[in-house]
This record gives sequence, structure tokens and C-alpha cells, in this order.
Amino acid sequence: MTPAPTLTTARLTLRQHLAEDFALMRDILMSARAAYMGGPFDLEKSWQIFAADTGAWALQGFGGWAMVETATGRIVGQIVIQHPAHYPEPEIGWMLLEGAEGQGFATEAAQAALDWARSAHGMTTLVSYVDPANAASIAVATRLGASRDAGAPLPVGETPDGTHVYRHDLAGVAACA
Repeated sequence: MTPAPTLTTARLTLRQHLAEDFALMRDILMSARAAYMGGPFDLEKSWQIFAADTGAWALQGFGGWAMVETATGRIVGQIVIQHPAHYPEPEIGWMLLEGAEGQGFATEAAQAALDWARSAHGMTTLVSYVDPANAASIAVATRLGASRDAGAPLPVGETPDGTHVYRHDLAGVAACA
């Protein structure tokens, strides 16, 4: 099994998920907070999502990290690089726990994960599949330098009305310190 590397930023520690993290991720996935991801999900689907994000490390060498605020030890969300079978290309995604929004955590964690994807896997591009009504995620993608790619293929079952693709171009971009 390939363990998730621990990444650190100015305020965050991105670490491999632990079994006890499921309760917090379940709470997000089973709530209205998951509406832009196709949720809310039931308990079974929430477990499948969490297990896939965690188990992808063994299968693909990337997956989900718990976003932990270093100063407090509080989990504030998840950052994930994923490429499930129904996605045409690898995606970077994020979700935050209630109360963690508006503090730059998603942008900070995503930048660290993008830098890691480029340096550890040689990835030159990732996408973010975003519901067009999700202004907060569009803002994060834009802050990261992503641009809308209207011609990109969509995940199986998705339509351009419900999913926009934001492309993160990693080729030739210097890693952030």
C-alpha cells in the first residue's frame, strides 16, 4: 500500500485519513453541504466515497488527505486528487467542514497538492469538476490559476449544464515555497 505523504503549508498539515476521520467526512457528505457533489448521500454512499478517496493511494498513488489546521489539530476538510473510472482525467477537489469557509484553507491545501502532483507524479494538468452554481469552488479554482475548459470531456453521466471543467495547467509552473 502506498501511504499518503504528509504535506505541510503555512497553516495546514495534509495527512493520510484515519478511520476516525470518517465521522467528519460523513457529516459533510450526508448534509446539504454535499449538494454541489451530487449529494447529500446516504451512509452507504458516504462510506464508499471516503473509502475510495482513502484506498486510491494503494491503487493509483494519489487520493484524499485530511486537511488539518496545524495550530489547533482541528480537521477543516479534505483535499483529494482522484481519477475514478468514470472520470476522463485526474481531478483535484476539496470540501470544507462548516465554519472553515472563507479562510483560504481550500486554496492553500489545493496549491500544496497541485505542487505535489507535479513534482511526485509529473502531472502537467489536473481538472476540477465544478457545479456552475458553486461560486465558492469557482473562486478557489480561479485563485489557483485554473481556467474554464468548455471543450474538456466530462465524467460519465455529467452534462455541461451541471458540470464545468476548470483546468489547472501545471506545466512550467514553479512550485510555491
